[in-house]
Amino acid sequence: MLIGVLALQGAFREHQEMLAALGVESRQVRKPEQLEGINGLIIPGGESTTMGKLLHDYHLFEPIRQKALQGMPVFGTCAGLILLAREIVGSAQPRLGLVDMVVERNAFGRQVESFEVDLDVPVLGEKPLRAVFIRAPYIVSVGPGVEVLARYGDKIVLARQGNFLACAFHPELTDDTRLHRLFLQQC
Repeated sequence: MLIGVLALQGAFREHQEMLAALGVESRQVRKPEQLEGINGLIIPGGESTTMGKLLHDYHLFEPIRQKALQGMPVFGTCAGLILLAREIVGSAQPRLGLVDMVVERNAFGRQVESFEVDLDVPVLGEKPLRAVFIRAPYIVSVGPGVEVLARYGDKIVLARQGNFLACAFHPELTDDTRLHRLFLQQC
């Protein structure tokens, strides 16, 4: 199995390290031809507005969108979640629009208000999942085809729609591999 990790900006190396820990080969994706032969794509955290512009500048926007619509699994974390959303509250920034959800950017506050918390994620088992929130978004609402996998308070922070997994926090910054394993089951 070969997983692509979008490497334009953000925490792509940490995702690659997590995949390596699971014995899965990965490839940094910066050009459209690097999408060929991959079994899935991870879009890491970073700055979603910048990443959206870079997707256009590097001619990756439509190739990723088309491959995803043809069935390529995509796992978006933090900024990756924002790029997967159909709608972003108060923003017309570029997005892939693959998941029927409305998201709010920087919804938990600024960088200094980042935090860690244990989340109940029933699909991963009884043991809570440590979640690292850094200038994190959350999902305001989802369409009928979207499965909510976790909430923090009343806010949706993990969801799945078909071959797309959207996560508001940074699982690559912990030692817990269960969320990456869940994604790999889709690949």
